[in-house]
Amino acid sequence: MRKVVVNTTPLIALSHVGQLELLKRMYDEIIIPEAVYEELSIKTESVCKKEVDNSLDWIRVERIKNQMAKDMYKTQLHDGEVEVMILAKETSADVVIIDDANAKKYAKYLKLPVTGTLGVLLRAKQQGHIDRLEPILRQMIEKGIYISANLVEMCLKQVGEI
Repeated sequence: MRKVVVNTTPLIALSHVGQLELLKRMYDEIIIPEAVYEELSIKTESVCKKEVDNSLDWIRVERIKNQMAKDMYKTQLHDGEVEVMILAKETSADVVIIDDANAKKYAKYLKLPVTGTLGVLLRAKQQGHIDRLEPILRQMIEKGIYISANLVEMCLKQVGEI
């Protein structure tokens, strides 16, 4: 079990399909930066905001220490993505969970182990935390989360569902 720092989109995606608790089952520490919590708080009645608020006993909201480092990345990334990376460095996180391709590139450049929502779901399936991946992916797509048909097929092949 490991320490993870999570960005906004994975929290939204997992909460919309009732799978936010996967993070609790798969990792020891789940941390979100203040900027991510603020992004979630914009829509106070959102499913994700309610889910995260109900999970604050196991999801920790933290403030980054190095505010100046934030300015170096602000032109390319959103506040939440920047704070995820800074907080991951500051807390020696084992992995960051980010979906944005550009943010993933930055995380890899910073030598941060990175995965996304689909990586979490693949790992959850492989570890037996979920029985089937296909219904969850279908539900995510129905909820408006974009996943290409090729990526769906690739994921399902990887876990032996097709």
